[in-house]
Amino acid sequence: MASFDIVNKVNTQEVDNAINNTLKEINSRYDFRGLHTEVEFHKKENRIHLVAAENMKLEAVKDMLAKNFIKRGISSKVLEYGEPEGTSQGHLKMDVILKEGIDRETAKKITKGIKGMGIKVQPQIQEDQVRVVGKKIDDLQAVIKNLKAKDFGVPLQFVNMK
Repeated sequence: MASFDIVNKVNTQEVDNAINNTLKEINSRYDFRGLHTEVEFHKKENRIHLVAAENMKLEAVKDMLAKNFIKRGISSKVLEYGEPEGTSQGHLKMDVILKEGIDRETAKKITKGIKGMGIKVQPQIQEDQVRVVGKKIDDLQAVIKNLKAKDFGVPLQFVNMK
């Protein structure tokens, strides 16, 4: 029997690189000179903390962050933006959560989509991933190709092909 896992994992080193590129871009931009702007990555919490002087600057930082994520090969779908809040210094702060894993609802949609293909494979939900088992590797590759064409709201990676 052949199998593979469908997961949603984020490479923290690439996230760190994307944040460093964003900080370099902020430091080189004229419209950010002299304004308080922070972008901090909290690895343990899978969270990015943003602080900007005003709403327009916060939106610009969000755009730069998403652009740098895409440049580093990370889907911007993993970014879940919180609500902007005011700080005591009059700035705006926002937390951005990095979504990892596949939630139950999305896993059900994926398994339903796989079963709807009519290919002889068995999808199983296992915690925050989906395992697909089949007799032929060609069937598994057809499932991967089909899933890549669909959008489930989270980036999918296909790992552990055996």
